[in-house]
Amino acid sequence: MNKKSKGMSVRRKQEAAGWLFLTPATILIMVMSFWPILQAVFTSFQTGAGVNMKWSEPLYNNYIRMFKDKLFLRSVGNTFLYLLIQVPIMLILAILLAQILNNKDLKLRGFFRTCIFLPCATALVSYALIFKSLFATEGLINHVLVGIGILKQNYNFLGNPTSAKIVIIIALLWRWTGYNMVFYLAGLQNIEYSIYEAAKIDGANGWKSFWHITVPLLRPTIIMTVIMSINGTLQLFDESVNLTAGGPANSTITMSHYIYNNSFNTGAPNFGYAAAMSFFVFVLVAILALINMKVGDTRD
Repeated sequence: MNKKSKGMSVRRKQEAAGWLFLTPATILIMVMSFWPILQAVFTSFQTGAGVNMKWSEPLYNNYIRMFKDKLFLRSVGNTFLYLLIQVPIMLILAILLAQILNNKDLKLRGFFRTCIFLPCATALVSYALIFKSLFATEGLINHVLVGIGILKQNYNFLGNPTSAKIVIIIALLWRWTGYNMVFYLAGLQNIEYSIYEAAKIDGANGWKSFWHITVPLLRPTIIMTVIMSINGTLQLFDESVNLTAGGPANSTITMSHYIYNNSFNTGAPNFGYAAAMSFFVFVLVAILALINMKVGDTRD
């Protein structure tokens, strides 16, 4: 009996110690993450600035304004355009590169992996400014294209709405493809090579092995990268601000950029309206993440 009570006492001490170590982190997460989220929700029902904040009349006025705001709707359209074009191309390239660089017979695998991964180690602001200079009217891209005869004269890539969006998509592909490739490489290295050898003996070619072995076994990793990519693209900010400044004529502006403009880049900041748009982005991210998890869940 004494031994049992002593054992229970030790276990309770261990549980108490666990909760004691978790408490500081839990408090920090509550204060630094969850409370600001709640504060933003409350702010989204208010109007005014600084100490003059007051409840909107009606309370949902900011949300009504949001769906009537043509510039905000344009920013939503731009963001989803980047999402629908860039994310599939990026993830397909990432998984194909991972498959190639996972080949045990490939020489200099480490060198190629490092070269493809390096762009994601570049600071967001730095790489946006680099692409801005590359695609400038007097930049390197124009110099090369004119030099080889593809263009007769320098073209203003960042001054045309369509080409400016293409430049943003190219920049995103350069920056994030290697990042996602690393996740796929990690997943591929957990797949036994004997599975591919058995499939080859059974007559499966490279495409069949990829489609029927690699993709199903990488499903959890694919779902994770899709959710992360959607999350990141819906919050796209640096490229719009630093690469095109949302131009020309707000044709490349993203939701996060427009939210920033309403918060800090106007004469009278409208935190209530910005908070409403932020909460809209939060709901979009949550819904799309839930859809991806449901679609990717193959459990009975």
